[in-house]
Amino acid sequence: MTESNWIRDELLDNLITEARRAPRRRRNYNFHSNDSAPCQRLLNAAEPDSYIAPHRHLDPAKDETLLLLRGRLGVILFDEAGDVTEHAVLDATGSRFGVTIAVGTFHTLVSLATGSVFFEAKAGPYLPLGVEERARWAPAEGDPAAAAYLAALHRRFSSV
Repeated sequence: MTESNWIRDELLDNLITEARRAPRRRRNYNFHSNDSAPCQRLLNAAEPDSYIAPHRHLDPAKDETLLLLRGRLGVILFDEAGDVTEHAVLDATGSRFGVTIAVGTFHTLVSLATGSVFFEAKAGPYLPLGVEERARWAPAEGDPAAAAYLAALHRRFSSV
């Protein structure tokens, strides 16, 4: 194993710094060599003001597994109409620190602590989300309504 394959504090620290500077307030670090790789493995640092629009993956091979390495994340699952079916906190130092999200499930993540980093794995290749994979009932990234929607998502976890 070469040095570049080790997941160390320095890598996470650098990724967090990059996320804090990024306009989207998140940054990923890919372990897979390219977008066509059959297995997509990456680290993702997300700050609390980063909006990840609700979406789903329809490819039958694309169950998505997340393991939290630092911080806290809120995971929210939705039905087809956009009603929340389940939500939970992942905490890197707690008893719940990962999740597998089934194919076809609308979901989003909200960072609940600055410096949150998670490992993500799903089948490749990477393809941009299709129309049916985007939640029509939620604002798209960059939409002026996204900030208010993100604030509402955060409120689900205000007492947790």
